[in-house]
Amino acid sequence: MEPENELIAQRREKLEALRKKGIEPFGCAFETSGSIGEVRNKFKEGEIMRAAGRITAHRDMGKSHFVDLRDATGRMQIYLHEKEVGAEAMEIFKLLDLGDFIGVEGTCFLTKTGEPTLKAHKFEVLAKSLRPPPEKWHGLQDVEARYRQRYVDLVANEQSLETFQKRIAMVREVRRFLEDRGFLEVETPMLQAVAGGAAAQPFSTHHKALGLDLYLRIAPELYLKRLMVGGFNKVFELNRNFRNEGISRKHNPEFTMLEIYQAYANFEKMADLMEELICHLAERICGSLKIEHRDADGNVTRTIDLKRPWRRARYMDLVGEVAGNDWFELTGEERRFRAAKELKLEIIPQLADFEVTQHVFEKLVEEKTFDPLFVTHCPKELVPLAKQNKTDPALVDVYELIINGVEMSPGYTELNDPDAQRQRLLEQAGEETQKIDEDFLLALEHGMPPAGGLGLGIDRLAMMLTGAESIRDVVLFPLLKPKRD
Repeated sequence: MEPENELIAQRREKLEALRKKGIEPFGCAFETSGSIGEVRNKFKEGEIMRAAGRITAHRDMGKSHFVDLRDATGRMQIYLHEKEVGAEAMEIFKLLDLGDFIGVEGTCFLTKTGEPTLKAHKFEVLAKSLRPPPEKWHGLQDVEARYRQRYVDLVANEQSLETFQKRIAMVREVRRFLEDRGFLEVETPMLQAVAGGAAAQPFSTHHKALGLDLYLRIAPELYLKRLMVGGFNKVFELNRNFRNEGISRKHNPEFTMLEIYQAYANFEKMADLMEELICHLAERICGSLKIEHRDADGNVTRTIDLKRPWRRARYMDLVGEVAGNDWFELTGEERRFRAAKELKLEIIPQLADFEVTQHVFEKLVEEKTFDPLFVTHCPKELVPLAKQNKTDPALVDVYELIINGVEMSPGYTELNDPDAQRQRLLEQAGEETQKIDEDFLLALEHGMPPAGGLGLGIDRLAMMLTGAESIRDVVLFPLLKPKRD
């Protein structure tokens, strides 16, 4: 028998032994004095308190035992002695293993080393774990196993638990920040008849009762703008988007996006809002505007400085800095040649001229920029939903915020001219005119106020604030290929 199977068999024997003693191994509710973190906060010597959690450590001192109980809020040491709980209870205790859940009632006391501890008067078995913990809770080392068995990862790896606690706090603080500034949180459809609001490949499905082909949304933008037509001047949505595209360190097919729209604002005001929001989150969640990223050994590999004000620079100027100040004076063929030969970038034949420039930007500006940078005034081909610049119709009034080598947030002065919007969408759709959202254009014809809008990738922001190197490290259950036997 394999070692793990042998351990499982032993645990099942203990399961049956508990039942023979009249103990239900999967118990019922247990009234506690709060989470383990709350019990520690309320700890007072001599007080009687009740705590419940998973056994993650056990130190056998003969007739007395010390065990650690854990939950997501912390750890509590429990002291058990036969004189306190009785011989019969200690026989039951011998049938418990690391990973089991128990509930304890006991008196608070401090050990000689000052460790807050509950001296157990009694305990209850709440749940038996039938599988042994990984490496006795010293950490789940296999990266793929951490993603597939996140429930084990959260118990075994304190750093992983801390990462997700920061993400949860971050999302909660985003909502508080926006609500304090008068923004209303709304919900818009995830199933859409036309996948719009971004240029991306959607997931498709079919509604049987209506006989209707539908798409999981790639962005909520067009519905949020409908609400602005309806008089909602400051709205946001924080929810999932879905894109049927590649998976990488920076991409997951299902991801969390924040979108914000404000009437009578422009892209510059939205940049101000984004700068204020991210700095607020960094100070609240991380305690500093300097975010350190570390390797597996704890060595600092990068420090991101969020000190305000953040740099703002025009797209064309940034491309010129890396590709030559004469870049936009070259012909398309000359740009393609320089990008491939001098800049040593892979340029596939299918790329349009503006896409060649964008490839240069992504590889030589975006991926090499770690401190915050607002890239402004991008080519209109890149952003079909933004308003054209008054002095240069080839550009649109937008920003793209880059931090940590990735695009973190796009922000626009929104296009609210229905005729110009139709023309842009037609240019984007090409021959696939069925992709035009006619209901959205109808809404614009009823009149949408001038507005600013922005998006913020929550997963990428969590990566930056926590120092995670992969999006899978900040998504609780990332999409993975089926496991092969």
